[in-house]
Amino acid sequence: MRITSPNIYESKERWKIGLVAILILIVIGSILYTNYLAENLAKEEKKKVEMLASVFKKLNSADPDVDISFMFEVIKSNETVPLILTTQNNEIIAYRNIDSALVKKDSTYLKRLLAEMAEKNEPIKIELSADTHNYIYYKDSYLLTQLIYFPYIQFSIILLFLITAYFAFSSARRAEQNRVWVGMAKETAHQIGTPLNSLSGWIEYLRESLDPEFSEKIVPEMEKDIERLITVTDRFSKIGSTPSLTETELVTVIDKLLIYFKKRSSMQVSWQFNYNPTENYMANINVSLFEWVLENLIKNSLDAMEGKGNIIIELTKDTDRIIIDITDNGKGMPTRQFQKVFKPGFSTKKRGWGLGLSLSKRIIEEYHHGKIFVQESIPFVKTQFRIILFL
Repeated sequence: MRITSPNIYESKERWKIGLVAILILIVIGSILYTNYLAENLAKEEKKKVEMLASVFKKLNSADPDVDISFMFEVIKSNETVPLILTTQNNEIIAYRNIDSALVKKDSTYLKRLLAEMAEKNEPIKIELSADTHNYIYYKDSYLLTQLIYFPYIQFSIILLFLITAYFAFSSARRAEQNRVWVGMAKETAHQIGTPLNSLSGWIEYLRESLDPEFSEKIVPEMEKDIERLITVTDRFSKIGSTPSLTETELVTVIDKLLIYFKKRSSMQVSWQFNYNPTENYMANINVSLFEWVLENLIKNSLDAMEGKGNIIIELTKDTDRIIIDITDNGKGMPTRQFQKVFKPGFSTKKRGWGLGLSLSKRIIEEYHHGKIFVQESIPFVKTQFRIILFL
């Protein structure tokens, strides 16, 4: 298959990548700024705890005649930072800004919280005497914790909103595009029908007017082309409708298609059709649409080889599936394009619309409940598309 050149599809991909990059930069900026604020707030909270430690120390050594009401006001002013006051042996003396209900409910709660505080922040030592001291353990306030997690919550909400908006917009756009394409397809089928009837009449006229020996060479081939146009018209008329599937022998369908292409391709193209003649390759397909898929793959192979090379079609059968491999030795494609080739608008040709493989994927996967994908690609050696039909 051909290696693509820049097109509309790739431009859209670049826009998507750009928008995602901008979103990531905004989130990173928000996280960095929030972390900066959180660090400053954490420093302020540490200063507050150190000040409380200083107050506790002064209270312990205060002269009875000195007014200590201000010190108690300082202690009461701490309404946010959870802390625990312990002895030098880590026996809990008092605690503040900790849920009393949890303490009453679980007798080990304070011990676990103390261990958590010790792991997160170094305790502040309160010197009471030469050989006696207490410790104040503390952790981040609820406000600081909220501030730390805020950008991540913000990012999750923005991301959820963007994903929801993207899928809603994409679904609405696809539905509108589908209606347009279905209308165009059906109108095209209707428009082609009139000249086709006229051409059929002209063929009968040529058959009767030309020399029999001459007409026997030309007229049958013209009839095949008209039959092909009728098939194309039938395909376009079925777009947007649920096609009927009938049990069909795949060898017969592929043989007929190869006969048509062999006469209309370069003599330098070698064709090979491999299958087990003793095997039964019956599958439920819509012949007209399934032929369309094979035609798209074969045409892509012919374009990739530029009129010279080998095309191999191979049928294999397992207990529950039939595999159709279409292989050529054309220009190939890089691995990163294996998925992109099936996207609408992805074209390997300068004048291509990029709809052939997209339609092929829809026909195989939505209508026939099978799979179609690029099996492998080695430039000028082997590019293989695989179709799987489940039995």
